[in-house]
Amino acid sequence: MATHHTNHTHQHGPNCGHTAIKHDGHTDYLHDGHLHHVSQGGVEEHRLEVNTANPAQCTPAHDCGEHGKGHKHGPGCGHEAVPHGDHTDYLVGGHLHHPCGNHCDDHGKVQKA
Repeated sequence: MATHHTNHTHQHGPNCGHTAIKHDGHTDYLHDGHLHHVSQGGVEEHRLEVNTANPAQCTPAHDCGEHGKGHKHGPGCGHEAVPHGDHTDYLVGGHLHHPCGNHCDDHGKVQKA
């Protein structure tokens, strides 16, 4: 069962200003650290599943090149937060980064809609 986002007044859709990503056969929108899906019943809160395309394991050899080695992902880091499994990742150059010690893990690619 989906969790509904109550009192959501923003109208998501093409050109709404939020990053749209493809997820489980539909389009979701990244909005303030949430993954929103517009359904007939309102706005649902979604999370990307942990699977082979978007794993959750540690990848200490990952060298993104999208940001410097001293960059730390977290609130206000400049990258969009993405709910993934039981944690939060950050969207960097089309793939998910997860902060892990002194490196960031690669949790797979996402496809923008």
